[in-house]
Amino acid sequence: MRHLKAFHVFHVAATSSSYSEAATKLHITHGAVSKQIKVLENYLSLPLFYKQGRNVYLTQEGELLKSYTKQAFEALESGVNKLIQVNNPCIDVSCEPTLAMRWLMPRLSDFHMASGEDVRLSTAGGPVKLGVTGLSLAIRRDDFELPHDYKQVKLVDEWVGPVFSPEYWHQVKNDLSKVKLLHSQTRPQAWECWSSRHVGSSLSSHTHHTFAHFYFCFQAVVDGLGAAIGSYPLVVDDLKRGNLIAPFGFDLSGHRYILLSQERTPDALEKKFTDWLQNSLWQCVPTKDERDGFSD
Repeated sequence: MRHLKAFHVFHVAATSSSYSEAATKLHITHGAVSKQIKVLENYLSLPLFYKQGRNVYLTQEGELLKSYTKQAFEALESGVNKLIQVNNPCIDVSCEPTLAMRWLMPRLSDFHMASGEDVRLSTAGGPVKLGVTGLSLAIRRDDFELPHDYKQVKLVDEWVGPVFSPEYWHQVKNDLSKVKLLHSQTRPQAWECWSSRHVGSSLSSHTHHTFAHFYFCFQAVVDGLGAAIGSYPLVVDDLKRGNLIAPFGFDLSGHRYILLSQERTPDALEKKFTDWLQNSLWQCVPTKDERDGFSD
């Protein structure tokens, strides 16, 4: 293709805030960026940028070309990722950060031992873009507007309940009114939702502390700084080790953990990981005793 280099320079410049930023990303000079843009404008006989003061902005034609180069370079990146995976079989999976850290990562060695295959894990929550980003699958809690163009596989219903360190539970003398309530910015209403089902009154009189991430919140609970509403897969290992207790038990939150994939026939590695994940998470539900909790 003629002027492929110029198209690439244009694409980087069009998605940057300035020619200087594009030059930095491409490891070339500002003048070299400007020259390649001029080559492309002459080739197309169209203006792609216009100057306003010291800044440059895309013309209408430039905006249209940007949409085409975006598709082209994303397709190229996706194709290269697939070529790499032919000789280096690996599956790229995005997972909710706290679920990844507290449940999935400790179990990935089980998948590797069972299958001999590797998983490249990244962490993120909410909406995700599969395929062109190199990601094959995404594990999510269904607490956002789910895309209609992806397949959705239910992994497990979510069970939630307050969790304490044993020492903290005895420190507050088993009295919920004395408990410091720990929150996460990602689930700010967790305590209120649980309270409305079980206590029937506001928790505004309690002392509260909010953490930026859910996993910080759980570490604070393990360290005896307060109590938090725990999603069962996120606390199951600490429950089994005795680091946490759930005296009020667990009940269904109304949410689920799901697996998102593209609307196509999965390859063998995707299917293998999906089957393993479904089987592993499907078993990750509280027992009847855990659901019922206990009185001390």
